[in-house]
Amino acid sequence: MEQLTNLFSSFADYIVYNLLELEKAGLFSTALQYFITTFILISVLVILVTYIMGIVTSYLPMDKIRKYLEKHKTTGLGNIMASALGAITPFCSCSSIPLFVGMMQAKIPLGIALSFLITSPLVNEIAIALFWVTYGWKITVIYIISGILLGIFGGIILEKLGMAKYVADWLQDLDKSNTRVKEDERSFLQRIPEINAEALQTTKNLMPYIFVGIAIGAFIHGYVPQSFFEEYISESNPLAVPIAVVLAIPLYIDAVGILPIIESLIGKGVPLGTAIAFMMASIGLSLPEALLLKKVMKKKLIISFFTTIGIGMILSGYLFNLVM
Repeated sequence: MEQLTNLFSSFADYIVYNLLELEKAGLFSTALQYFITTFILISVLVILVTYIMGIVTSYLPMDKIRKYLEKHKTTGLGNIMASALGAITPFCSCSSIPLFVGMMQAKIPLGIALSFLITSPLVNEIAIALFWVTYGWKITVIYIISGILLGIFGGIILEKLGMAKYVADWLQDLDKSNTRVKEDERSFLQRIPEINAEALQTTKNLMPYIFVGIAIGAFIHGYVPQSFFEEYISESNPLAVPIAVVLAIPLYIDAVGILPIIESLIGKGVPLGTAIAFMMASIGLSLPEALLLKKVMKKKLIISFFTTIGIGMILSGYLFNLVM
């Protein structure tokens, strides 16, 4: 992997310093070199992982998983299963909402459906691959476990707070769907066109987020002085984690696009836990998600959802800073 990074970095050097003849120590050239290297590297990884996950998800028995959740809907096991399902499905905070509605239609308890809704955008398979390459398996495992635990306990807490009555009225009145899903018996070769089409569409959907995320990361890398982070979200500021969570909410960047920003933040001296709390808030608590949730939740549930998950992210950030 290091050789691949060096190869792309040399290619970026050639473009920035030989073709464009930019000054080596300049702010713009530093940011542009970082952007080209990171954009190529992440694009290659995203395309590779998208195809692998397309094959895996093609064989996942989604209807059996949904029925299993219905069967275990009165125990904490349902929250664990829903959160695990969220971890392996490739949805952002907004695209998770239709499946959340499907769960509510199936009369799955709110707490279990929320466990899925919380974990799905937080734990992303492409982000897992990039995390593994960038930070190693230990931090990757901590990232996955924290996302799943946040989903499990967030769902349980909101259920215990009696939030089920604050689901939108039209959603509570829906009848359970009796639609039977025919088992997919296609061979691997027969699945390839669909896998290819979905992989291309997923890559196409992710590219704008990757571009914006890397552009922001390159700007931070080249232009933002280290003193900025030392003042607001450094280890010495006891309120750095909640400040990072609040700053991240308006961004709404995909889990893949946020990684270059996290890398830049850590490179500027921001503690890992604070950076991870920033990442979780940007992909799991977005303003577009809040607007979409208005169609399926009443105001009190939306406020409780954001507050509970936000507090969980802040606690996770402090915990990471304590143990890392």
